[in-house]
Amino acid sequence: MAKIDSHPDVIEVRRRAAEGTLTRPPAVLDADWLRKLCLEAGAEDVGFVEIERPELADERVQIEKAFKNPKALISICCRVNQEAVRSPARSATNLEYHMGYHDINEVAREIVAKLEPMGVRAFNGSAGFPMEVDNWPSGRIWVMAHKPIAEAAGIGKMGIHRNVIHPKFGNFIVLETIALDVPISGYDRPIDYNPCLECKLCVAACPTGAINPDGRFDFGACYTHNYRDFLGGFGEWVEEVVESTDKADYRTRMPEPETAGVWQSLGFGPGYKAAYCISVCPAGEDVLGPYLDSRKTHLNEVVKPLQDKTETVYVVANSDAEAYVKRRFPHKPVKRTGNGLRARNVDAFIVGLPLIFQREVSKTLELDATYHFTFTGDEQRDLTIDIRGGELSIAEGLHGTADLRVRADARTWFGFLAGERSLVAALLLRRLRLSGPPRLLKAFGACFPS
Repeated sequence: MAKIDSHPDVIEVRRRAAEGTLTRPPAVLDADWLRKLCLEAGAEDVGFVEIERPELADERVQIEKAFKNPKALISICCRVNQEAVRSPARSATNLEYHMGYHDINEVAREIVAKLEPMGVRAFNGSAGFPMEVDNWPSGRIWVMAHKPIAEAAGIGKMGIHRNVIHPKFGNFIVLETIALDVPISGYDRPIDYNPCLECKLCVAACPTGAINPDGRFDFGACYTHNYRDFLGGFGEWVEEVVESTDKADYRTRMPEPETAGVWQSLGFGPGYKAAYCISVCPAGEDVLGPYLDSRKTHLNEVVKPLQDKTETVYVVANSDAEAYVKRRFPHKPVKRTGNGLRARNVDAFIVGLPLIFQREVSKTLELDATYHFTFTGDEQRDLTIDIRGGELSIAEGLHGTADLRVRADARTWFGFLAGERSLVAALLLRRLRLSGPPRLLKAFGACFPS
């Protein structure tokens, strides 16, 4: 007899299996029972979606990397307190979100703890951080994208500020997702309208101009400022420390309040610099009343204190955001910084370009050009990038007639983008070759600062 066969636990499990008393997972989870379980665990709303839902095809690929054979997803939301989120005192806002994420993670853990003894395999990722940061900065670090899953499960719809708005609670919520290896007897559908009022208050309150009235979103502008104390900003701080010649030089680079901000984020969790789009949003049945009673009062008591606040706004040099802050909020000091959004491979390059594209800069430069990129070395790929009339398009392969052809060793090119390799050296060593006006390469760089 093998040693494992004589183990007491093995003997007991086999005995229970033979008697038919061993716990077996149900073939299907009853939707009404599961909804009640989630609400009793502390979820304020819950929705179910099958993993095969077409709009979640990309998510399924990502989820299966962390949890094998998912069959269904549970989307849950919990409320956060409105006044803390609306306060100009961002410390109150950040504490509220940290506590909100803690609470919803606890709710998800309790749901999973109830399901596991039934033999149901269930997986709750993080509502926020920690994430898979070993993929940073060139890959996806979140295990599950809670917003599109919440939309598919009927929790709400994303407004123009890119936050999910619950029809009752508004955007004062946090989200979490649980994956199951057992199907559910009934699934929810997306709600049939968008709670977003299109009032554009999020546009008016955003200190960086990241939210455009026409619905466009400047991810780079939002990330550089609002997430200053997160991954990219922390990396920039480390580099400032490394490059400082002495303490006096460091203090010119990093004033004492900024150093204190880094310490606070390390000690108590990273803090959002703004998130004013959420603060001012009046959508949702439980939120909407005061706004309908007096829009002027809402503007004066909620929106204007955030607009009038004197605060440093972090921007990439010569970006659309820098021009916007100086024009729209001249009382808010601007500080130029990097954001750490550096592509390290061609896939990340393709994904990243639309996120940091400077539409207004391209218009100012009157840039209408087709670029052919041919990457060699570690990665061999061809790309066509068009910038015309303030619009960006990217296609695999070489198409049309190029105004500038760039042939580059992939490792050299991404090292150059990260500021680690010299453009001149790359040209001299012929690891980077240009065919066409060099000014177009300079214009290209101006459209994608990081």
